[in-house]
Amino acid sequence: MEHKPDTIKVSASHKEEIFATHADLHVVVKGSSLVSGNEAMRKAKEVNQLLEALKQAGVKEEAVTLQGVNVSTSTGAVLKSSTASYRVKIRCDDLSKFAEILDVIASQKNAALARTEWKYDEDEARVRILLSVMEKVKVKAAKVTQSLGVKLLGVYDFLETVYDAEPGLPYQSMPAARSVPEQGLMLGMDVQHTKTLHVNVDIWYRVSEF
Repeated sequence: MEHKPDTIKVSASHKEEIFATHADLHVVVKGSSLVSGNEAMRKAKEVNQLLEALKQAGVKEEAVTLQGVNVSTSTGAVLKSSTASYRVKIRCDDLSKFAEILDVIASQKNAALARTEWKYDEDEARVRILLSVMEKVKVKAAKVTQSLGVKLLGVYDFLETVYDAEPGLPYQSMPAARSVPEQGLMLGMDVQHTKTLHVNVDIWYRVSEF
């Protein structure tokens, strides 16, 4: 049987709230005709109108991508005259422009915001939090061993657990019929987002005999 050395387990944790650094806005545009492929960005009138309005707001063309097209037809036959729903993604790298982009979408008669996907630059935050937690563990381990009258001999096992908690707010989409820019943003629309990173560390230290 493998001999397990004398060990003590020391744990510590830390929570930190981080802000979203950018966002993807997923928009559905109701089109009066069917255009497939990348040509839809230019030839589908309603999509092109949204694209031009976004350009006026300072959104770069490469930040807007067509992700899919859904066709609606009452006859069962897909024709160029069939109505279509275009799924468009707008990348917002500068969140100071987020509210302005929402207003652009709201000003388009045939566009509706389906959802917002918040993005975070969390790798650096995770490393920073982990180092902070490990310092806590080291200080705690030194006090525990001093109290017990033993010495630390080394690390027997290490476990890091990260909890990623993002607040879930009820979503309210923008109706496609809203076309009055003066109305501004919808009440209840979330224009800034955060989530909480919770890092927990468990370290089993090998210690000398009592």
